[in-house]
Order: sequence, then C-alpha cells, then structure tokens
Amino acid sequence: MDYLEEGSGIMRKEKEVTGEIRVLPKAIAHVARDAALQSYGVVGFADRNFWYRIRNWFTQEDISGVRVRVKDGQIILDLYIVVQYGTRISEVAQGVMNRVKYAVEKVVGVPVAEINVHVRGLRVNHDTE
Repeated sequence: MDYLEEGSGIMRKEKEVTGEIRVLPKAIAHVARDAALQSYGVVGFADRNFWYRIRNWFTQEDISGVRVRVKDGQIILDLYIVVQYGTRISEVAQGVMNRVKYAVEKVVGVPVAEINVHVRGLRVNHDTE
C-alpha cells in the first residue's frame, strides 16, 4: 500500500484495486474529536486562538479545537482540550493521545505520526450539595 499526499486529503492506493479512496482532514478531525471527548477527564475543546474562534463562529464548524496536518503520508494532530478540574492533567493528556491514535488509525488506516495535546483550560463543577 502506498500513502500519498494530494491536495487537502490523504490518498491511499492499493495495487489490487483500481481507483482511490480519499479521506479529508475534516473527516479525520471528526474521528479525533469524538475519540478525545470519550476520554476520561476531557470536558470540551477550545479554539487555537482568537481568530480561529471568530472563523468557527462564522462557519459554524463543529470541529474546533482539532488541527489535522498530513506530512509524508502520515497524520499529525493538534488537540486543544479543556480538562475537568481535579484530574491529573498528564494522565488525561496521555489517555487522549492513546485513544485518538487508536481511533484514527483504525478508522482511516493511515499511521498517526504525532499527536500534540494542548490543555487550554480547566473546568470546575459548581455542585450545590
């Protein structure tokens, strides 16, 4: 199998089958986002910066907080998460890396070279018990 970069997506060619399958970065971002949200301690996502917040507000994209890049046929992910207060941040980040890597490689079938987890904030529950 060969993995090629073409345009804004990943192309996977198999020698036995004619044709091609293209997976867009937006689809990869959805898989990564869903996997990260299922991880222990993750309560949400944050935008990379102020300008991305404005862009996402106008485009109504639901993949904010995830950046997908393709380099040499491998996927590089940046995740900007918000963590639940009281959890160990390093364990949450490691769990996110493991879960997202497994999910993306399983669904897309392309190796993930790098996952960078950026903790942008902590969320505190104000329980009134």
